[in-house]
Amino acid sequence: MPELPEVEGVVRDLKPLVEGKTINGVMLSEVIYSGAAQGKQCIVKNGDPADFELVMAGMKICRVARRSKYIFFHLEKDGETFLMVSHLGMSGAWFVVKDVQDITEIKFRKHVHAIFTLHTGELLVYSDIRRFGELRFLKEEADHPPLLQMAPEPFDEGACEHFLQKSELPKYANKPIKEVIMDGHVISGCGNIYATESLFAMQIRPTRKTNQISKRRKVELFQAICAVLRESIENGGSTISDYRSVNGGAGSMQNRLKMYSKKTCPICQKATKSVVIAGRTSTYCPSCQK
Repeated sequence: MPELPEVEGVVRDLKPLVEGKTINGVMLSEVIYSGAAQGKQCIVKNGDPADFELVMAGMKICRVARRSKYIFFHLEKDGETFLMVSHLGMSGAWFVVKDVQDITEIKFRKHVHAIFTLHTGELLVYSDIRRFGELRFLKEEADHPPLLQMAPEPFDEGACEHFLQKSELPKYANKPIKEVIMDGHVISGCGNIYATESLFAMQIRPTRKTNQISKRRKVELFQAICAVLRESIENGGSTISDYRSVNGGAGSMQNRLKMYSKKTCPICQKATKSVVIAGRTSTYCPSCQK
């Protein structure tokens, strides 16, 4: 699943391509419509697909921004402001092309679920192979309360203090530290890849209980998380499995990862071990991480 750096890369690529442009119309896939007919919300999450197509027509894309792992399309129509929130799920990807056939990878071209026709003639296309992503039309963030419950951006002032305070709460204190730092209510945007990397950098075993880590070490861990997130942003994110930036672009952070999915430790050369934490496979070095 794309994490903060990958979503940041998508946003940076989208901004010059779509900001200031108007959506003339939208066409959603038959998969979305058939899901709605069966009472299942597929990709379009908070309304009828036909209503989504209708309301999006004429919207101007004023600004594209990232919040945690979400993409916020700030919209305007007839003097009113709106918001379309996109989550990429496991395999969502955005493309800006003249024609759908311009999407070079067949697997993305075969799984197009939303085509936004821009007034310039270009197509803003959302493709999603596994269909775990979301498109959510809102008047404002408060219309979807979970968005208001996200932790501060990790680079913002007060984010570390938020992490420290949350980590001391009874609901988190006795949990494995890996599970806690992947919780978006505690730290925004840190998923399996960068939690694995930051814990290895700090030589902390992912299974260690949060209340067994000192405040000083927690601060250092938070700083390590920020450092690896920044490094990944600078390197275009990690292109693993189905993640792509806009128009199929790839990052190179996967070549710099030290522990995620590794079979041997780069420090001691011993075999790594894996354990499932919060439903995610966590790789660690049993020798270096305590």
